[in-house]
Amino acid sequence: MGRHKDHHLSRRERQIMDILHARSEATAAEVLADLPDPPSYSAVRALLRILEEKGHARHRQRGARYVYMPRVSRLTASRSALKRLVSTFFQGSAAQAVAALLETSDAKLSEAELNKLQDIIDQARKEGR
Repeated sequence: MGRHKDHHLSRRERQIMDILHARSEATAAEVLADLPDPPSYSAVRALLRILEEKGHARHRQRGARYVYMPRVSRLTASRSALKRLVSTFFQGSAAQAVAALLETSDAKLSEAELNKLQDIIDQARKEGR
């Protein structure tokens, strides 16, 4: 098959990548334990191989086991997921996405968080974004 760098992930592949990012690394058995409505162990192993072929995951050997980890950092993955979310649900508008987050947040923002948001807004104005 080779590496075809298909960036589209199925729902199950995305769930597995979320587990790998949350844990930093995991065996197939650990992934299986964390999956909702888990498929068979062999299906999880096959999905991990597919994620490697697509370039999303890699593995190293620890004893007799393979330990899988994401190829990109959690920060890179979260930025990519956020872009998809804004594009899909907020017509590409970061302002709409931020407004929705602030409106639905159960927790009140602290003074420090509000100041940080204001600094980001001020920086964006300065850069003409």
